[in-house]
Amino acid sequence: MLRSLKFGRVYRCGKFVFIVALFVILLMNTHNLFASFQRNELTDRRFIGLNKCPACFGTSWCRKFMNGQVTFEMWGRLRFLDFFNVKNVYFAQYGEPREGTRRVVLKRLGSNQELAEIDQKICKRATGRPRCDLIQGMYKTEFARLNGDVRLLTPEVVEGWSDLVHCPSQRLLDRVVRRYAETKDSGSFLLKNLKDTERMQLLMTLAFNPEPLVLQSFPSDEGWPFAKYLGACGRMVAVNYVGEELWSFYNAPWEKRVDLAKQLMDIAEQLTNNDFDFALYLLDVSFDNFAVGPRDGKVIVVDAENVIVADKRLIKQNKPENYDVWYESRYEECDKEACLSFSKDILCSRVTVDHNYYAVCQNLLSRFATWRGTTGGLLHDPPADVVKDGRLIALLDECTRPQKRYGRFQAAKELREFLTQLSQLSNTNR
Repeated sequence: MLRSLKFGRVYRCGKFVFIVALFVILLMNTHNLFASFQRNELTDRRFIGLNKCPACFGTSWCRKFMNGQVTFEMWGRLRFLDFFNVKNVYFAQYGEPREGTRRVVLKRLGSNQELAEIDQKICKRATGRPRCDLIQGMYKTEFARLNGDVRLLTPEVVEGWSDLVHCPSQRLLDRVVRRYAETKDSGSFLLKNLKDTERMQLLMTLAFNPEPLVLQSFPSDEGWPFAKYLGACGRMVAVNYVGEELWSFYNAPWEKRVDLAKQLMDIAEQLTNNDFDFALYLLDVSFDNFAVGPRDGKVIVVDAENVIVADKRLIKQNKPENYDVWYESRYEECDKEACLSFSKDILCSRVTVDHNYYAVCQNLLSRFATWRGTTGGLLHDPPADVVKDGRLIALLDECTRPQKRYGRFQAAKELREFLTQLSQLSNTNR
């Protein structure tokens, strides 16, 4: 009896302490609690990061945001759901008076932690400390020191800032500046023609997440397989909605998957060999980084942050060691999903490289591809006649883990041809 009375007292005391502690926690986090039930608004300067400019990605779409031409779809408006939106990607509707409305994708180009790290890096560049007045800090960084007296953006200034400029040529940088969409006076490759704030925004984007610059420099309107860049306001970037991610088609009918596989190999070829002599190497290849158009079924790259651009003309001109020796990417087993083995410096110093074929075959198409707990790749479970023929599996294996010298180059070529045949055969049998 005495023991039960003591237990009852301890229980009531513990309950009281728990309630007090809970009350204190709620009191300390009242602002965050109420904020979580607020609505996300594209007219909120703090929410879209406009208050951080020129430490932002641009302002070309701010008028559209403030005029209400861009509105979140239902789930994007609910702030408490941001907890689950780790990538900070939102879907919205964009309306023009004469064109009606269409779906667009809004990106913050990083998680909340990554965006906070951007602020810290800017402050460290400016003051040596991780915290500072961000706007004043921008004017003390190298982003501001490249002022109107500097005529061109040159390789020695920005080399290594990000994947896009790991090995930049003057030709590439002129292209980036000339096609910069966050200025009214685009079309000139002269850096001095940009306003101070525009110049800082361009350089910050180049340093921290160059995806907008990849989309602008290699636009979909000219046939490049990237999502169309629309504009930015603060730290919110708008791109055209392409369609459902490639992963949604993992269990699609065989004929559809063959068509998608062929398009993926075509993308690998286009980014490797094109008339412009720029090789664009995809360093992050997964089912989430591609999407498929709902009407035309076209495959598009929707995440272009990690792309190295090598200028083949510069490589041929400078002739670094072994520049004309074909480079074969090495297959290495990995305990993580969608991992790749590569050397950025080698990608930048060879004219002929099989990296894109290797990345697509290993991470998307072959039986070695793993994603979200699955194995087998996009071309899993082929029909019996294809299995009996044996060519598809053999080509996929050689494209992923080549057994012959330069075997991947030949396998990739034959794989594209064989997928074309399979696709045409499927269309004939319909």
